[in-house]
Amino acid sequence: MEVSSSVDDKYTRWKSLVPVLYNWLANHNLVWPSLSCRWGPQHEQATYKNRQRLYLVPNTLVIANCEVVKPRVAAAEHISEFNEEARSPFVKKYKTIIHPGEVNRIRELPQNSKIVATHTDSPDVFVWDVEKQPNRQAVPGAASSCSDLILTGHMENAEFALAMSSTEPFVLSGGKDNCVILWSIHDHIATLSSTGANVNQCPKGDGNNAKVSESPSIGPRGIYKGHTDTVEDVQFCPSSAQEFCSVGDDTCLILWDARVGSTPVVKYVEKAHDTDLHCVDWNAHDTNLILTGSADNTARMFDRRKLNTAGVGSPVYEFKGHNAPVLCVLWFQWCPDRSSVFGSAAEDGIVNIWDHDKVGGSSNSADPNSPSGLFFRHAGHRDKVVEFQWNASDPWTIVSVSDDCERSGGGGTLQIWRMIDLIYRPEEEVLAELETYKSRVIK
Repeated sequence: MEVSSSVDDKYTRWKSLVPVLYNWLANHNLVWPSLSCRWGPQHEQATYKNRQRLYLVPNTLVIANCEVVKPRVAAAEHISEFNEEARSPFVKKYKTIIHPGEVNRIRELPQNSKIVATHTDSPDVFVWDVEKQPNRQAVPGAASSCSDLILTGHMENAEFALAMSSTEPFVLSGGKDNCVILWSIHDHIATLSSTGANVNQCPKGDGNNAKVSESPSIGPRGIYKGHTDTVEDVQFCPSSAQEFCSVGDDTCLILWDARVGSTPVVKYVEKAHDTDLHCVDWNAHDTNLILTGSADNTARMFDRRKLNTAGVGSPVYEFKGHNAPVLCVLWFQWCPDRSSVFGSAAEDGIVNIWDHDKVGGSSNSADPNSPSGLFFRHAGHRDKVVEFQWNASDPWTIVSVSDDCERSGGGGTLQIWRMIDLIYRPEEEVLAELETYKSRVIK
């Protein structure tokens, strides 16, 4: 009861500051939690808002249309009327795909964001052209939709570790079989884009298995063995589809190079954290820097130049800003002009935004006791934040999802938010702008 009260108190304090902290905030309740969320392609640009696809996985694969309000457009009264019980009018379901099994993870192909890959509680990875897939009605007993392609190779469930390369149409996965598996879908992209899958609905039957076996499948390009426990996350190097890294429940961080041959392990850290590693990401601007998150409540930054092949390597810095396991770290796709900024999300319901250039220096946070480098804390979720993503079309706009089952009796929460720009813009620029309004404020 004390823990619940503490969460509620923290949330109440945060809610009172919403009009001050945010330029825009939309809350959307989900009947079932979405364990993953991704931005899709932008479809329409208008004066005050843009329309963009949003991919969610609340027990099915849902494609939504999201109206993204442009910076400094949302009215203050709209922000102040934030309602955690509401379903946002800015998020509208566009299409439902009946996924074979519950969806754990979704990733879009950077070369064609209409093509996505998904993980479920099975050894297979599914590839979909979401625009060509038919819209289905999620009713009890409904047969699964037919995926456009199935990637085979895992011997046990492939649950959460999933990535797609930004340089080539390669897919990367990790699973309970302790393996990292690489596929090339290059030869299938043209087919997916031109004709799509069999768009007829699968016949009725077992909702988890009906007709899935009839989708075309391909085997792996490479299988990489180095972990001794479940692989929890994988990520490609931003500059090469042949280089990637993985983390797992064996506390290891491993760097791989598919070009090496039979022993592709390049470097690894045998004990990157004190306990299970849940997530990993790469810095797109400096590919020597890698970020990890762990069940020890911390995020750590490693420099691969300082790692070796003997399982030894110390982090460049450890970021302590969560009081529960870190489930997601994000660095790669965000902030083209601020390569030092990254985010972390955890089971404490918090999304922290960090700037490692400010480590050891002054913090932008108003709280003098806040961890070094932390400059914004999103506390709008009341349970564990399972994933979040920056919007490539509007880099300071973030979508985040939380699993609120324990507090809501089965549901989840989707939030789309943008912190007020006075927080992240250069200090001299902000002061100059405020000076122009001085005469209007001070009489």
